[in-house]
Amino acid sequence: MTLIDSRPGIKAAYQALAAETGTFIDADLAITRLGPPLEQELAHWFPDDQIQPVGDRYRALYPTHAIAPTPALPGAREAIAAVRGYGTGPEADEAGADGEGAGVGGEGAGVDAGRVGAVRGRAIVVTAKHEPNAKLHLAHLGIEPDAVVGWLWAEAKAEALREYGASVYVGDHVGDVRGARTAGALAVAVATGPCDADELRAAGADVVLADLTEFPAWWRSYVSELA
Repeated sequence: MTLIDSRPGIKAAYQALAAETGTFIDADLAITRLGPPLEQELAHWFPDDQIQPVGDRYRALYPTHAIAPTPALPGAREAIAAVRGYGTGPEADEAGADGEGAGVGGEGAGVDAGRVGAVRGRAIVVTAKHEPNAKLHLAHLGIEPDAVVGWLWAEAKAEALREYGASVYVGDHVGDVRGARTAGALAVAVATGPCDADELRAAGADVVLADLTEFPAWWRSYVSELA
């Protein structure tokens, strides 16, 4: 998830899964490949007929082992606050499904903001992660989006981006860039995930930021052009 550093928690969850199943999992290697659905990683360690039940067990172990060790990334709360603060005031209305949007994504977060006439920013988290576990992460860290949508990876994220009228999506993986472009949204990338800035640009990112601490200033510039 672009808003959090999930590596410590995911490593702990994989270690717990390995201990329980008696199967070797190189957790240090696995956390370098975050982004795609869990089943893709489990395929490196388990036979095909075990992937579904093992995946279910991993998700069951996850709340106990992965939530507490996982911190928010620098700038995450400020990025959400910047979008949610857009258009607030006595004349601001909640953006509807046809409003323009902005996203903060990766393995899990999105932000949606309104156009003129529907000018209240909304934060929408869109993730490939198991939705209940994504919600646990955000609640634990005190990050409060307007909605969380799970189980969507890469181009499939466009379903939620379109549903919420997002015009910008911010992520840390080339899959997020593909999701944004499929949705017809501006693809903003942050180089804090498994893909570096060059990879993100090559995938078609319209904007590349070093990290989320740069997002509020970029966002203010972006929305000033909408006014």
